Amino acid sequence: QVQLVESGGGLVQAGGSLRLSCAASGTILEINAVGWYRQTPGNERELVASISRDGTTNYADSVKGRFAVSVNNAENTGYLQMNSLKPEDTGVYVCNFQAFTKPLRLDDAWGRGTQVTVSS
Repeated sequence: QVQLVESGGGLVQAGGSLRLSCAASGTILEINAVGWYRQTPGNERELVASISRDGTTNYADSVKGRFAVSVNNAENTGYLQMNSLKPEDTGVYVCNFQAFTKPLRLDDAWGRGTQVTVSS
């Protein structure tokens, strides 16, 4: 099975930047998609950014132009570059990998999340 570990979160002032990483371990034949979700108390998990196998990226309207999602397939690591951070970006960022671990087995793995706090 695939296990994910996020890193790179922390406390940053508004206008600053953070780069989140999501390292996947386990046997991965091919990454189908990587997604980053933000979760805040009392709110449902929100898709912030994703990248698919074909390179297609999607972003929540609130982060367009500020965030960039990428994946290093050779390293089995996903990234979320966050620039011009705003207090409303605060939350726990959770990464998701959809990856083939066997030819006909698509695994859906979730990390534990990393806290991002943006101060005014």
